[in-house]
Amino acid sequence: MTTKLFRNARIVTPQDPGAPLRGADQGKVREIEGGALLCRHGLVDRVGEEAEVREAAKGTEIHEEVDLGGRCVIPGFVDPHTHLCFAARREEEFRLRLEGTPYLEILRRGGGILSSVRSVRSASDEELFETTLGNAMSALEHGTTTVEVKSGYGLDTETELRMLRVIDRLRRETPLDVAATFMGGHAVAEDYRDRPDQFVDLLCGEMIPAVAEQGIARFCDVFCEEGVFSVDQSRRILLAARAAGLELKIHADEVHDLGGAGLAAELGTVSAEHLLAASEPNLKAMAEAGVIAALLPATAYSLRKPYAPGRRMVELGVPVALATDCNPGSCFCESMPFVFGLGVMHMGFSLEEALVASTLNAAYAIGLGHRVGSLDPGKSADFLVLDGSTPAILAYHAGVNPVAEVYKRAEWVA
Repeated sequence: MTTKLFRNARIVTPQDPGAPLRGADQGKVREIEGGALLCRHGLVDRVGEEAEVREAAKGTEIHEEVDLGGRCVIPGFVDPHTHLCFAARREEEFRLRLEGTPYLEILRRGGGILSSVRSVRSASDEELFETTLGNAMSALEHGTTTVEVKSGYGLDTETELRMLRVIDRLRRETPLDVAATFMGGHAVAEDYRDRPDQFVDLLCGEMIPAVAEQGIARFCDVFCEEGVFSVDQSRRILLAARAAGLELKIHADEVHDLGGAGLAAELGTVSAEHLLAASEPNLKAMAEAGVIAALLPATAYSLRKPYAPGRRMVELGVPVALATDCNPGSCFCESMPFVFGLGVMHMGFSLEEALVASTLNAAYAIGLGHRVGSLDPGKSADFLVLDGSTPAILAYHAGVNPVAEVYKRAEWVA
């Protein structure tokens, strides 16, 4: 194992206090001019001004020095909400949306999620993996070094377990750290369209126990939304998942204020995601419960909807994370720099708040804040070298990839 010194960089990183940053601290970062990173065995050992780091490293054999050319270095992006595992794109659905057809109407017609279910069920394991791999490698090139990936395009036990195996293969065969989420509660399966409570029975009685026994998924998520799962049905699914040993997430109040954010606070889920229509009382309850808001501005962009009230969430003390929501329908985007830019330009975040939301808070949203999300000693040496001198380049140089180099565990990977 080697010791490496990365030098001549402007380092900008959150500092991990052991919990996600929120409120006035949402944008708390450390900036180091003339900075250096000393990395041992793939972990950050020291970070600071170069002279300080070299002094601390006296007597240590440094196997490699890398001059980063005075460019900006930030932690690798953590994308805490994706549906990267799918088999076919849905470009025709995008055209329908542009013509004014609402997403829930497309879903009612058997499109949307149900279209992806049909394609995943008919794909071979290898076909599904190759598509997922392509999506993941594109995300890596855009600076994502840790990613959450959901199942949810199976809606039957066999296919959901198969999706989770593909997601686990992604973890084993790529440089990415991957957090797997079971989302059999993504929609009501077509065979159960007129009897959704029986589908909930299937989820709670068969799917969740099988997923827990398989041991790949860490989280369980559910789409709590009008026309999908009610608050009561979502509560039942999440409680069954908790009883089976899974941690909880929830797609909440994306289209209607159904009360999903309130349910997130009630159950103390790790995160609540989307939240475009969430009420202020329920956001306040999330703040009190410490539930992280995982906001998905590229989805609002793609659906041409108002953005989630991220600025207000910060004011209320809700810890905020940003994610791509990469999926084949409502948001085909694997670029965290694009999401960062939307957060700054359309959601009222400062550059520092968006950086924290894309790294440290995002890591806590998938239970990995102790390992990734900031350049603190003891954490994985996952970092990006930007094509610029500050994180502003991520929003300023729009429409391109401003990530020049990607390092995972101190190894160049893109």
